[in-house]
Amino acid sequence: MPPTAGARPRALVIGAGITGALVAWRLQRAGWQVTILEAAYVGAGSSSRTAAGIRQQFSTPETVVGMRFSVDFYRRFCEEVGGTDVPIVQNGYLFLHADEEAWQGARARVAMQRHFGLAEVEDLDVSALVQRFSWVDRHAVLGGTFCPSDGFLHPETVYNEAIAAARRLGATLHVASPVTRTEHVGDRIVALHTPQGRFEADLVVDCTNAFDAALQGQLGFTPLPIAPLKRYLWFVQRDGSVFSGELGTRAFASMPLVIAPSGAYCRPENAESLLCGWAHEARPEPGFGYDDQDRVEPEFFHKTGTDTVGYQTWATLAEVIPGIGEFAGITATTCGYYATTPDHNPFLDRDPAIQNLIRAVGFSGHGAMFGPFSALVVEALAREGRPDHLAVLDRDIPLTAFRIGRAFGHESMVI
Repeated sequence: MPPTAGARPRALVIGAGITGALVAWRLQRAGWQVTILEAAYVGAGSSSRTAAGIRQQFSTPETVVGMRFSVDFYRRFCEEVGGTDVPIVQNGYLFLHADEEAWQGARARVAMQRHFGLAEVEDLDVSALVQRFSWVDRHAVLGGTFCPSDGFLHPETVYNEAIAAARRLGATLHVASPVTRTEHVGDRIVALHTPQGRFEADLVVDCTNAFDAALQGQLGFTPLPIAPLKRYLWFVQRDGSVFSGELGTRAFASMPLVIAPSGAYCRPENAESLLCGWAHEARPEPGFGYDDQDRVEPEFFHKTGTDTVGYQTWATLAEVIPGIGEFAGITATTCGYYATTPDHNPFLDRDPAIQNLIRAVGFSGHGAMFGPFSALVVEALAREGRPDHLAVLDRDIPLTAFRIGRAFGHESMVI
């Protein structure tokens, strides 16, 4: 039910990470009376543990256009939402390729991305690549794709400022308020129960992401194929000759988020530290709790030994960026959960069994970058029911790639 003149229908947003915060801000601005129910505290889930990359170099047209919208939104964040700090650092994304088939596939994706409005993306052969990025080993790669408007985010700025903006507009926030029970009349939710009380609803938006796997059974939501997988990040201290001195420091500060042919990735975290990550085989943990997010297993902990996954990640990155092989060592290990779907696309749709429930979950590590686009889609779902298409920037894009019940035949690139 969309807002009507003289009425503010009640929307309950479950979860106060990046998705929930931006959804709350957009719905409150659109005329809903929003209440945010957060089980712990603002940013307590994956939003505060993310590598926070944001790219438009995807292999589905819908996602290319959606992420173009997100990048544009984050550029204008202070104007749109408020605050003084722009949350996006546009150092770019650089995908490196060492396999001929993978390289040709990457070049074909660049042509598609340009067709759908990403004019600045480039495919660089090895000569052009090392001329642009002298720290890449020319003997280790065939080429790379680079988009200078990609980059990474400061997630705490996004969720804190978006929550503050929603509250300025009249939204309310309840922390330490896990949803324990849903109250239904027919195929509608009429109220959610928490330890802090009962909250009535005309609309409910599920923004729990990785926690959704446990909550959907507890709350009677339609089961979705979401697997919470543990992911790790490591921080390596800058040192050595390649990134030293004034020029080296400047080169390090402007380094894009780099994805090696192995799938390992890195980016500068600050002036003295490199953030690194590498997806590994992991078993789903649908019943994980908040404390489990920071539980580091010994084989991933940098203090356990130099044969752990963190050191393997550092080593495989040094094969294509030799200069980081001279860095001083790993100083920290952090972790959190990806809410992974079979095709790595999120669910942005109405629940098929509950008329007034919208699901915005399953971001497969992309929740931070999807945030502005997710909120835009949720607003359209709240206003129009279940639109087939959505006008985004200069395109009218189908929403079928994000539908609940879709066939899982396509797998978009994931870092």
